[in-house]
Amino acid sequence: MKMSRIAAVGTVAASAVLVLSAPAFAHVSVSAEGQAAKGGYATVNFKVPNEMDDASTNKLEVSFPSEHPLASVMTQPVPGWTAKVTKAKLDKPLEIHGEKIDEAVSKVTWTADGKGIQPGTFQKFPVSMGQLPEDADELVFKAVQTYDNKEVVRWIEPQQKGQEEPEHPAPALALTAASDGHGAAADTAKADDKGGKTESASSDSSDSSDTTARVLGIVGIVIGVAGVAFGVLAGRRRATS
Repeated sequence: MKMSRIAAVGTVAASAVLVLSAPAFAHVSVSAEGQAAKGGYATVNFKVPNEMDDASTNKLEVSFPSEHPLASVMTQPVPGWTAKVTKAKLDKPLEIHGEKIDEAVSKVTWTADGKGIQPGTFQKFPVSMGQLPEDADELVFKAVQTYDNKEVVRWIEPQQKGQEEPEHPAPALALTAASDGHGAAADTAKADDKGGKTESASSDSSDSSDTTARVLGIVGIVIGVAGVAFGVLAGRRRATS
């Protein structure tokens, strides 16, 4: 009886170890190089792993969020791949830097010219995008991964707050708080501020030097007068003796 209980406990423990040690399947994800600040521009990477042992990924389609349209999207050349940017008309035009934009990027498609993403490897697809929304904490993209054996994996399930990660989560890009002064303007302001402080410091240093020079000049005059007085007194004493 005791042996059977021990065996049962051992079986459960072994199963738990197998479950805990089982590798989590990788999925298509997106991350920023540096930060993706609200209201600014960012360079992001779509990371695509190959999860199959007998097929290669030869196509990736990434749909951009229509609720937060992005007017500017530029792809970086990836050796062995061709990128195509698709745009769509907006129901409500955007106003960026005083200019009205009536279309935004709806999808970017990468197609392999050669072997694609082979088993046991991954590929990054860099994209520059903006202007990022100011009223959102993240951007959710839907990705469709196609293999050369015609199998398709759709990474389109949004992550629900407080819930477990879905089987095929959609890539989500977290947005950080907007920087003060909107980047370059802030840097310029900081540079001007530093310049003002430097100029003030130089002015203070110059004033200090002038004061020191004046004090030394007065001390020199006093010493000179004292020397002359001493000489006169010495001359009178000699004449008296």
